[in-house]
Amino acid sequence: MSAARSLHPSPRTLEVESLDSFDRLVAAGARSMHGWHLQSLDLRGRRGPLESLDVTGAIFLGCSFDDGVEDSLRGRGALIFPRLEAVPFDPYRGRLYTPQELYAGIEETRYEDTLDAKVYQWSIRPGQRRRLDATLAAALHDHSIGDALEELTRSELCRGRTMVGVMGGHAAHRGAAAHTEAAMLGRLLARNGRVVATGGGPGTMEAANLGAYLSTADDADFQRALSDLAAVPGFRPSVSAWARAAAAVVERHPDGTPSLGIPTWFYGHEPPNYFATHIAKYFANSIREAILLELCDGGIIFLPGSGGTVQEIFQDACENYYGVPETITPMVLVGKEHWLRRFPAWPLLQSLAAGRRMEDRIFLVDNVEEALAVLEH
Repeated sequence: MSAARSLHPSPRTLEVESLDSFDRLVAAGARSMHGWHLQSLDLRGRRGPLESLDVTGAIFLGCSFDDGVEDSLRGRGALIFPRLEAVPFDPYRGRLYTPQELYAGIEETRYEDTLDAKVYQWSIRPGQRRRLDATLAAALHDHSIGDALEELTRSELCRGRTMVGVMGGHAAHRGAAAHTEAAMLGRLLARNGRVVATGGGPGTMEAANLGAYLSTADDADFQRALSDLAAVPGFRPSVSAWARAAAAVVERHPDGTPSLGIPTWFYGHEPPNYFATHIAKYFANSIREAILLELCDGGIIFLPGSGGTVQEIFQDACENYYGVPETITPMVLVGKEHWLRRFPAWPLLQSLAAGRRMEDRIFLVDNVEEALAVLEH
């Protein structure tokens, strides 16, 4: 994993990310917290163990304590990063987002009142990107998200499975052929044991996460979901109506197949989609892009898109161009008319790959079934 995503704790450090973990360590007879990193834990009620343990070299990030404990810890050698109360998010969060968290209350209230919207509005306040406290909070948040994302890659969800990225335009409306095709792709990938990863936004990204989410649903339920969503084709003029339609589908199918979305508040006009069960939302778009490409060890399928998708094609191509053989992953461009004529990325990609190890890992196909077939090759 890249240093941009994680600080790579050395073997001498220990991430303590839940109260249960803390309690187990104490019960096992721990005497020193040297090298322990405790993140966003409510440690009220743990005065006894915190006062008895040697805390020299321990790091507490955004934790809560009983009165007087914080001063005691600091005086005995612990490093404490305080909670930042003036921001609408937890910079030290130890887990990825869920759509239910980002859109909490969407059934009764406007999108503008949700956590996702409030964080975006905070991020674009005049001068905010130049304020030390704001940039520090955003950087801490993105590190925490990266840490949680790295945990996901080691979890049961990803163990023994490859992750395939689906890239494409955000403008594909529900009910349109491009949206339906992307949903079919996500469904086929998940049914073939792949973990689906997208940029986490609307359009083809939403469709791919939707297809993965409903991969175990029967065809009738899948088609009904596509039809219901088409009643609200896009997130304009109302993100609220767009999100509510998706939330209704998820409520009807509460146990969908997990998939990953990696959106960004940098593009605040693109709301996160409701079908990615695990959402790694970043402030820094450049980090988000690099991580998304890095994670897709099973290759990336590029559906028709424009500026952002073209950028992703050649960012991925650059990684493959300079990569050692073991790191080169398939690149599949779907839509010959689109990638040969409208945005002729394919001829340039062919020229770039000529004579390189990546040459036999790039493909141009006409439909999602062909895309899946070349990945199976």
